[in-house]
Amino acid sequence: MLDIGRKLPNSSVLLVTESRIETIDLMDKLVGRSIAIFGMPGAFTETCTELHIPNILKYKQKLLDLGVEEIFVIVVNDAFVVRRWGYSFDAFNQGITLIADSSSEFSKAVGLVFSVPSIGFYDRSLRYAMLSRDGEVEKFLIEKSEDEITTSGADTLAEAISER
Repeated sequence: MLDIGRKLPNSSVLLVTESRIETIDLMDKLVGRSIAIFGMPGAFTETCTELHIPNILKYKQKLLDLGVEEIFVIVVNDAFVVRRWGYSFDAFNQGITLIADSSSEFSKAVGLVFSVPSIGFYDRSLRYAMLSRDGEVEKFLIEKSEDEITTSGADTLAEAISER
């Protein structure tokens, strides 16, 4: 699990945009910046799509007003599924950066994976919200509910940032 002040591991992930899929070292995008990171089990899952993403879109401006420079959504799927999912909620025009953690490399490195073989979930990301400042964990909120957004939403992260 993640501790406040911990340096995040450098992991190879896929940056997904409308026009390209690019392998990146995640740390290169985090160093020297304030980034809100939302981890989710999978694109098109009901809770992620119907609750988590709308919450992020609703409170995105609040996060930006609090000094967050960019909002990352990290999801355990292949890049093509992530891109199609991004189109479904207009991520590319909404200013949401999509990251495919297709091999769960990042999610495993931070100890935030779970499996439910009966529904085809293997090494999926737990649901969480995090503020990374200069590649270190400044705020970390793990979701306590399986089918709701009670502690990992952008609203809750904004509250936590406000309490600095």
